[in-house]
Amino acid sequence: MSITYLEAIREAQARALAEDPRVFIYGQDVGAFGGAFKATKNLAREFPGRVLDAPISEDAMVGAAVGAAIQGMRPIIEMQFADFSTIGLNQILNQAGTLFWRTQVPCPIVIRLPCGGTSGSGPFHSQTMEGLYAQYPGLIVMTPATVEDAYSLLLEAVQIDDPVLFCEHKYLYYHLKAEALPTEALPAGKARIARPGRDATIVTHGAMLHEALAAAEELASDDRIELEIVDLRTVKPLDTDTVLASVARTGRVLAVSEAWPWGGVTAEILARIAAEGFHLLDAPPARLNSRDTPVPYHPALWAAHRPTARTIADRARALTQA
Repeated sequence: MSITYLEAIREAQARALAEDPRVFIYGQDVGAFGGAFKATKNLAREFPGRVLDAPISEDAMVGAAVGAAIQGMRPIIEMQFADFSTIGLNQILNQAGTLFWRTQVPCPIVIRLPCGGTSGSGPFHSQTMEGLYAQYPGLIVMTPATVEDAYSLLLEAVQIDDPVLFCEHKYLYYHLKAEALPTEALPAGKARIARPGRDATIVTHGAMLHEALAAAEELASDDRIELEIVDLRTVKPLDTDTVLASVARTGRVLAVSEAWPWGGVTAEILARIAAEGFHLLDAPPARLNSRDTPVPYHPALWAAHRPTARTIADRARALTQA
């Protein structure tokens, strides 16, 4: 029996509710309906009064969560889409993110952000926003790329006393499966080597991990190029040590993200490598992002808009020849 990425998120929430009476879930249609993607299916029945439907106001949702956290609760907020979280930016950035530093009162809230593109979802339901939230101090930003991390990182997020933005990729909900839930996991803030290699390093996160792994398989088979793949798992904090250790082994690096290029995670990765590991490089560091336009609706345009296994393989191949 296998479990999907989405089911892992549901199971993590069920366990958090069962183990800690301070935990509750708040969001639009998360109750009897089970959420837009069914991430809270049946949880309202299993935990009466603790899976609550919210008004259509992301600002109010986060504000209520901050108030509940001040009173000792540990809320999980579900945004229907990551894009809509911008309505609550003031509460997320100026209230939750600064609360402890202003008052020494912790703000243990988790905000689940269904992020990233799917075919036909267009510019208002496809944004990849971890770079925006990582810009601000006081927030932790998680980007689980596996079923195991979707489960373990969410459980850890609920226990953390700081606000956590949990960036779960919608494309992975049903496309990714594992045999079982994990019994142990790396802690948040620690990257992992998803595939060892010798010729170049790819640093990535979220759904792009699987595109990078597919690219690595293609290059190993066709070109005998061995890519090392680093899965960041969390982008704030960023595990610079693991990234630099990988670059030291390979001498080349390509940072890949589904987000837009300007000021995002790939920019930060390359800046840190240039500042702290320039002497490790045998070629200029490179990056690959989605195109700097709103996400298109048409499936063919969307496929050309974001990085894919083919474009990653092409860029990595060129990097190894530099």
